Amino acid sequence: MSYNDRFIRACRQEKVDQVPVWYMRQAGRYDPEYRKIKEKYSLLEICRQPELAAEVTMMPVRKLGVDAAILYSDIMNPVASIGIDFDIVANIGPVIASPIRTAADVEKLKPIDVEGDLSHVIETIRLLDRELDVPLITFAGAPFTIASYLIEGRPSKNYLRTKEMMYSEPALWHELMRKLGDMVIAYLRAHMTAGGKAFQLFDSWVGALTPSDFRKFVLPTIERIFAELSDLPQPKIYFPGVSSGELLPELSNVKSDVIGLDWRVSIDEGRRRLNKGFAMQGNLDPTVLTAPIAVIESYAKEIIDSGINEPGFIFNLGHGLFPEASLEKLAELTAFVHDYSKMAIAERSRKEASHV
Repeated sequence: MSYNDRFIRACRQEKVDQVPVWYMRQAGRYDPEYRKIKEKYSLLEICRQPELAAEVTMMPVRKLGVDAAILYSDIMNPVASIGIDFDIVANIGPVIASPIRTAADVEKLKPIDVEGDLSHVIETIRLLDRELDVPLITFAGAPFTIASYLIEGRPSKNYLRTKEMMYSEPALWHELMRKLGDMVIAYLRAHMTAGGKAFQLFDSWVGALTPSDFRKFVLPTIERIFAELSDLPQPKIYFPGVSSGELLPELSNVKSDVIGLDWRVSIDEGRRRLNKGFAMQGNLDPTVLTAPIAVIESYAKEIIDSGINEPGFIFNLGHGLFPEASLEKLAELTAFVHDYSKMAIAERSRKEASHV
């Protein structure tokens, strides 16, 4: 069995023969086979069964031909270990039984016990490390995004209570960030020790902040997470979520290998705002997948043409797949990204060689 390491090489800004591709939420409800599994088990029940979680993780690799697998899990999984009672409610998302609102609530949060409380996640990673012929990406939710659920009690549109704590009780906020940062560091280190080949830190909702507030209330913890994990050899991705283009110039000191972009900023503009130094990942608007395949390919072509201007590009979406996406179109898109980028990279190499 040959091992496909294109994704890893792209993360390291090394040469590739074609652009690697994977999709956020690629193991999900767009797949009829997965929907049948979900009729029988909840997301959290699947996560607690390593063989089933591993199978769901591998399904899109077989069906779509993607260059990386992403662990089937949820960003909320580790918070159970620090003392948070939550559920994933259909059509809502994470719902917290007792939201964090006071200093006493933050003080009660305990250190994570990955091997004790989350052994099922670690076992899933070990299983996948033995089975996969592409790299396994694992992930964690970033402290701001996790905090927004813990404080609001459920998904929010305006993050009113979250920002209230930030502005009114900054010392308490920073203590919560410290504890969640510790949780993320321990969780991701255990993932990499168990066999993960890369990780992504999802900060899905941090785009709700101004650059100034991001710099003051969140960035120090993001920098600490990546700094404390910088001894790990595996590539590291930071995805600052949707509407985060204005935050990109703040990330220059983050010790991440890759930055993921949403669809509101082009790859070239993202590189400019980041002042280079990072590989780029992104950034097709997921709703484009509702279009005819010719339209999807035209959008993908524009992203690929921009992406291959510099070494280090991974094709992905600007956010996660949605249930209405078509499995067949995704497989066609994956093949198109591979075929078109292979041709475009070869043509670029020929032109460069002719100018030597």
